[in-house]
Amino acid sequence: MAEQSAAVGRMRRRLVLEAPVASPDGLGGETQSFETVAALWAQVEWISGAEVWRQGRPEQSRNYRITMRWRSDVDAGRRLRDGDRLFDIRSAADPDGARRRLVCLVEEVTP
Repeated sequence: MAEQSAAVGRMRRRLVLEAPVASPDGLGGETQSFETVAALWAQVEWISGAEVWRQGRPEQSRNYRITMRWRSDVDAGRRLRDGDRLFDIRSAADPDGARRRLVCLVEEVTP
């Protein structure tokens, strides 16, 4: 029990979970926006960074591990917001199968 309370104490960042929403664009296609699903407390840890090329220009790729209380509605394709910072969720896993914590590997993106 002490391990669980210590883990909860490290979750000091208030993040917003967002889900994609597709809307018709009037021309037969769709536009994608995001809507708020929930606010949650999490621990954000930097894992790595590298320079990558996107759309013909160099950009910094920053990867993080975000740990939160277990939720069933978090998966790849959703994102987390920390103020102006956005994190695309690449994967989400329950590390011990006990549904206590959820560990997400994310990439910070530029809006």
